[in-house]
Amino acid sequence: MALKATSLARVRVLVIIVAAFSILVTAFWLGARNSRYQGAAVSSRESESATGSGSAGPSPLANSTAVPAPSPDARQIPEISDGVSPSSADPQANNILSESFIGVVKLVIPVSGVKPEQLRDTFTDARSEGRSHDAIDIMAPAGTPVLAASDGEIVRLFQSERGGITIYQLSPDKKLVFYYAHLQGYAEGLAVGKFARQGEVIGYVGDTGNAGVGNYHLHFSIAVLTDPKRFFEGTNINPYPLLRK
Repeated sequence: MALKATSLARVRVLVIIVAAFSILVTAFWLGARNSRYQGAAVSSRESESATGSGSAGPSPLANSTAVPAPSPDARQIPEISDGVSPSSADPQANNILSESFIGVVKLVIPVSGVKPEQLRDTFTDARSEGRSHDAIDIMAPAGTPVLAASDGEIVRLFQSERGGITIYQLSPDKKLVFYYAHLQGYAEGLAVGKFARQGEVIGYVGDTGNAGVGNYHLHFSIAVLTDPKRFFEGTNINPYPLLRK
């Protein structure tokens, strides 16, 4: 009887050991299977996130702040010449074109106190880098009031490397742009969007930009536009005959 009890005890122990071993093996197999499945799922989500396809959920970058593309108004306006970049490289042809505006466009000399006979035609004068002046320089003492040559909206106030302190003004019909450069400063209250009246003070004569220290004058140009939104591009015409008339 003692031998039989010992044998039964050994059998029970063996059964317990086998059962425990089976449970451990099963647990290990299930854990390994789940690990492989989760790894495959993560790999699939990463692949879908990289390609932008699938529906495994949002990318980790989904809640980050996107950098907006610059609007057209925010783009840098190119500075090709002293002001408006001419669409024609022939100043003589542009000079002839200006004659068609005589009697049509009525301007005042944009510097206070300057008389027509004091003006000099510098439109075709040569400038650095093979450029033509495409404008006239109106000499006057520092601080002399600069006047709006015509009625029109102020569309840009700009600090230019060549032109210094500058103003862009559209004509009432938005077919022309008037450019005033080398200013000492702006008139009080001048702002983009203001509609300046002809003869109104908009700035003051200076020597900013590449004018040269002490070379006080107003650089004044006129350009014919095809698109008023691109007021920095146009065909420069000679202001001299228009101001002389």
